[in-house]
Amino acid sequence: MEVTLHNGVKMPMLGLGVWKTSEGQEVEDAVAFALEQGYRHIDTASFYKNETGVGHAIRNSSVASEEIFVTTKVWNEDQGYAATFKAYESSLSLLGLDYVDLYLVHWPVKGLFKETWRALEDLYQAGRVKAIGVSNFLQHHLEALLPDARIVPMVNQLEHHPYLVQASLQGFCKAHQIQFEAWSPLMQGRIFEIERLKQLSEKYRKTIAQIVLRWNIQNGIVTIPKSVSPRRILENSQIFDFDLSPEDMQAINQLDRQERIGPDPDVFC
Repeated sequence: MEVTLHNGVKMPMLGLGVWKTSEGQEVEDAVAFALEQGYRHIDTASFYKNETGVGHAIRNSSVASEEIFVTTKVWNEDQGYAATFKAYESSLSLLGLDYVDLYLVHWPVKGLFKETWRALEDLYQAGRVKAIGVSNFLQHHLEALLPDARIVPMVNQLEHHPYLVQASLQGFCKAHQIQFEAWSPLMQGRIFEIERLKQLSEKYRKTIAQIVLRWNIQNGIVTIPKSVSPRRILENSQIFDFDLSPEDMQAINQLDRQERIGPDPDVFC
């Protein structure tokens, strides 16, 4: 299943995240297995220090590289106009690719993210990357960026899960044709403690992870669960053979506590 970004690029709705996946054999095995199981979207970042392994797995896969949607991100210390070009070239070299499908500003670093975005716009207009976007941008960050932007971000990748729904930000992104994407959709394992999700798991005869990932998909949200376990990677992909009822979708929405597992973008940057 894919979504079409506002520039016409198609983006798979399910991807494999590789945050905290070790460089070398661990990340290579995870990516290789995911590709074997039908994944066509891999999300990495320069900060993860595993771009080399991701690229190695892609190049050694029987799946043609042009069929695989690859995302990477410019890290905070590499932001600024000129530095971003160097960071992009470094990521391409480590990945061993001619381009990436989606390049993101990893965090909204104060005083730098507008110049970083200008560099991404130039990379995109030069045909070096198929799509560009941001990560961890709250509404006020987007409101600061958009008036000066030549190109509206195609994607905003954010922490999103049953305890952090961010409905207002979802609505803002939708109004500006910015695709909402979820990182940490499984709350680093904390979803398994939520009683309502246990009940839905029993009702649908699906795992709790599958319930939450299906909730993402039905809400039109791209989702990138991270795992190195073959069983979990396979399980996370088996979410396209059932639908949650509108009532159960709303029940998950109502679990929202505005509670973060990861850093607050307003504090982290």
